[in-house]
Amino acid sequence: MVDAGAFVGQIFVIVLLVVIAIFVIVVLFRSIRIIPQAYSGVVERLGRYQRTLSPGLNLLVPFIDRLRPLVDMREQVVSFPPQPVITEDNLVVSIDTVVYFQVTDARAATYEIANYLSAVEQLTTTTLRNVVGGLNLEEALTSRDNINGQLRVVLDEATGKWGLRVSRVELKAIDPPHSIQDSMEKQMRAERDRRAAILTAEGSKQSQILEAEGRRQAEILKAEGDKQAAILRAEGEAAAIENVFSAIHAGRPDDKLLAYQYLQTLPKISDSSSSKLWIIPSEFTEAMKGLGSAFAARTDAGGAPASTATTGAPPTEPS
Repeated sequence: MVDAGAFVGQIFVIVLLVVIAIFVIVVLFRSIRIIPQAYSGVVERLGRYQRTLSPGLNLLVPFIDRLRPLVDMREQVVSFPPQPVITEDNLVVSIDTVVYFQVTDARAATYEIANYLSAVEQLTTTTLRNVVGGLNLEEALTSRDNINGQLRVVLDEATGKWGLRVSRVELKAIDPPHSIQDSMEKQMRAERDRRAAILTAEGSKQSQILEAEGRRQAEILKAEGDKQAAILRAEGEAAAIENVFSAIHAGRPDDKLLAYQYLQTLPKISDSSSSKLWIIPSEFTEAMKGLGSAFAARTDAGGAPASTATTGAPPTEPS
């Protein structure tokens, strides 16, 4: 019996030690909390907010302090599904939005709002409808930066008390109705055709201008060349005439030589098919008289009758 009682006592001690060890482990486990980087932890003591834990090793009071789910402090990107929005001209467009926000106060994000993601989505949808509802379709399609700025200002102001900071709001797509899309596509095609026609006409105009400018420059250059050629020909003819004139005066020709030159010129005049009327200058008749006198003198010198040379009558035979 003594041995059995001692054995039971030993078992009891061992169990007690095991329970104490388990209790110590549980206490240590509940007392030590390691918070990852970019996260924050909200601690409640007996159900009330006590403090916010920063990243690293933190100690809690076991069974008194309770750590709520960690809050992500990084910037988050949330894409919301397409929302139907009615524009000022009563057209329903589908708009996709993307919101960039960051939790700046873990306590406010935990206690000021139940679900800040759902709240941001609903607030974005409501603000988007208010902003786009005051614009027509064309303004909504061409004023994305303005819409993004208005959305960001309203969301940042409304979510500030929730411990959030909205940095950017972007509209991914604005999809008008299919009938409007077809009309817009036709309008864009007509606009592109118009621009193409304008560019083609402008190119044709520039081409014609360049061609006309080239022809004008060519005519100017040709006229300049003809002018220079005429000047050079005139100068050459003038020099030739001057040389001939100087040679003639240096040789001192008489009327006989001049008359002979007139006779050589007559065949050249008669060669032209359009020569129907000859104009004989008075100097030519004087030269012919001189030439006739010269022939008569040569006939007298050779023994031929002088009257034949002058009058052209046949000579009379002696009796």
